[in-house]
Amino acid sequence: HNMGYLLTAGLSNNLYSKPQNQLQSAQRDFISEMSESSYQKYLSLKKDPLFMPYLEEVSTLKYYGKANIGSRPSKRGGGSDKINFDDLRAIPFVGAWSQLKQNVPGFYGVGTALKEQEDKGNLQACVDLYKDSIFFKTLLANSMQSMSKTNFQLTRYLEKNKRFGGFWKMLYDEFILTKEMLLKVSGLSSLLEDNPRSLMSIRLRERVVLPLLLIQQYALMKIQEANNGNKDINVEVYEKMVIRAMFGNINASRNSA
Repeated sequence: HNMGYLLTAGLSNNLYSKPQNQLQSAQRDFISEMSESSYQKYLSLKKDPLFMPYLEEVSTLKYYGKANIGSRPSKRGGGSDKINFDDLRAIPFVGAWSQLKQNVPGFYGVGTALKEQEDKGNLQACVDLYKDSIFFKTLLANSMQSMSKTNFQLTRYLEKNKRFGGFWKMLYDEFILTKEMLLKVSGLSSLLEDNPRSLMSIRLRERVVLPLLLIQQYALMKIQEANNGNKDINVEVYEKMVIRAMFGNINASRNSA
């Protein structure tokens, strides 16, 4: 099925002239401007001093290295147990956000870039670009896919966390902004409204993994309690719960990240 799509798409692009597949110079400049804005927003997140502690302490990032999953250590190289951003491998990094149901790599910065253009009076230009450019439309559709697999209710308890509450809210605010701007630009009333088959598939899988995600979050909370000084908690037991839940989530979601 996938090979059929690849072959026919390749033949179609080579045999037929499709202006909607080609970006005009002004469109390229417009997308580049939004891309730079989005990138700077993401860089500010990456440079936040809580970025790595958040992933290490409240996500499954470090457990990829403990799980018996081929080619998925948490970081490159050996040495120190401390994880630095530059040492992270792609699958554990994206997978950690996925298992948190926050999917930050799939949307963070998109809303800020679109809002910036709206504030400049360029919202209609964004709408026109969405209608005229298959590339831009697909780019936003991919963000909608990631956001449709997002569930901030799962980690809402972190909103009251003394250390990570502000960081969690920053992620959530960008999610809300991105959703608002995507709907404005696309003209849809809900994410993936124009792709009901994909939306139905996502909703089905999300219902399947939700019990495992709740178990996993509970275990991560208990591990945090232990790290904060509760000596009555058996960390090893809860770490096993996190890892076993990872296996189920990965299989049910049909990918590791």
